[in-house]
Amino acid sequence: MKYETFIKAGLVITAAVLSFSSCTKNFEEINKNPYGSTDKDLEGDFAIVAAQLQQAQRSIYLYQPVPTFQLQQNLLGDIYSGYMMPPTPFGGNINNANYALIDGWVSASWNTAYSSVMNPAYKAGNFSKEKFPEAYAMSKVLRVEGLHRVSDIFGPIIYTKYNAPNEDGTVDLDSQKDAYYAFFDDLKEAIDIFTTIKDKPGSVLFTKADLVYGGKYAQWLKFANTLRLRLAIRVANIDPAKAKTEGEAALANAGGLLDNPADNFLVDIGATTHPLNTINSSWGDIRMGAPAESIMGGYNDPRLPKYYEKATDPKVAGTYKGIRNGINIDAKERYQDYSLLTTFASKIQLMTAAEAWFLKAEAAIRGWAGAGNAQTNYQQGIQQSFDQYKLGDATAYYNNNVLKPKPYVDPKAITPGQNDIPAGSPNLSTITIKWDDAAPLEKKLERIITQKWIAMYPEGQEAWSEFRRTGYPKLFPVVINNSNGNISTKDFIRRATFPSNEYATNSGAIQKAISTLSVQKDVGGTRLWWDVAH
Repeated sequence: MKYETFIKAGLVITAAVLSFSSCTKNFEEINKNPYGSTDKDLEGDFAIVAAQLQQAQRSIYLYQPVPTFQLQQNLLGDIYSGYMMPPTPFGGNINNANYALIDGWVSASWNTAYSSVMNPAYKAGNFSKEKFPEAYAMSKVLRVEGLHRVSDIFGPIIYTKYNAPNEDGTVDLDSQKDAYYAFFDDLKEAIDIFTTIKDKPGSVLFTKADLVYGGKYAQWLKFANTLRLRLAIRVANIDPAKAKTEGEAALANAGGLLDNPADNFLVDIGATTHPLNTINSSWGDIRMGAPAESIMGGYNDPRLPKYYEKATDPKVAGTYKGIRNGINIDAKERYQDYSLLTTFASKIQLMTAAEAWFLKAEAAIRGWAGAGNAQTNYQQGIQQSFDQYKLGDATAYYNNNVLKPKPYVDPKAITPGQNDIPAGSPNLSTITIKWDDAAPLEKKLERIITQKWIAMYPEGQEAWSEFRRTGYPKLFPVVINNSNGNISTKDFIRRATFPSNEYATNSGAIQKAISTLSVQKDVGGTRLWWDVAH
């Protein structure tokens, strides 16, 4: 199945794609095109199932081609998270960064998820369900990990109706609530399988397919439990009863959660260069975000040099300098010598043990059974992040009750002062690091999410989702808003609009999906189901 064919024809061809067959036993060829196989081909060589599961793992956060990754992740979640900002004034400085959502950009997240995650995971899962339950469980977990991200971008998605077109050829979307309930069902099914086999050695098929843990069922169980807790926390504001049920189930499972950096979910991409390295160093199209400078710089955070390089621009040389989102940029040269990102190894980070501890901290302040002590979990989250970067004991850092995020000054703004965030600004956080058990619930939440945000870098999609859910950490609003009134500068962007290709090929289903949105408008200012105003 050619990617461009998928885009052109749309999701309504799903059934045809999945029934397409190609008679070949050449593994190299099938690995390039793993969807052109019949069940007989798969049965003859289960390496094809492994190849499909590998494809899904490497495409959740697309490892290549880099131009598609740039659209799928970097010019969407990465910049809205506050971690990064391009110095490049794409499209005459009318682009996603200042809320002029470009259809060809935002559609990459949708198209990639279905062509390179859902499709191979669905095919591999269908084949392996009865014969290889461990591979089936992996396919379920990958579907949830890949598609919850898409739902967190758009809202309604094609999930339970995938490969089930209507008589008119359209394919219905699940509302975000229904999609999330289906995610929980799929995770439970996978967790039940992994729980029964967690102490057994990995099968040949599973080990071949696993690009993260080398075939260890117990590790996949930890990841699935932590993913279940992540999604439970995500819906806690809108559906507290369901959130508590799912969260407590994750916390109670004997397999546990991600615990230390050895448990981090890092997808091995082999000799392929991490896509952020290409965008950052080779293209010069991404730099440090201003909120990272403010928060991490204000905290004197020792992770700062692990994430970013010092700027070389004469006006800010020798400092960590970020670019504010949505500002007036006349030429790339203005900001290209602000702080670059540091170089990444050839592994794609999708979840860390630090995140798991912060999830437990939030579960604890919500009173969920099995969550433990909030302060202990919070401090462990920081310590596990320090351990990830080999920074030693974090005690002095997490006991600091003085340092706060610092004001932001942009000495190269076209209009002097326009991009600055001064002391006292409502957009500048005053949260300190040290845990305060007597603090109000909202202050506890801000501490947890601010440190969680630091620890999840560079995974901007998850950071953006958590910012929308909680309002933390405090980020800086755009200076230029090119949304034509569809996105509030004060409230920030809440979602991406459905791809135009879906309107062209799946219009009736898209219109029904829009009716399930909070204000029934397909615009970037519309809140998702779990995104309750705060």
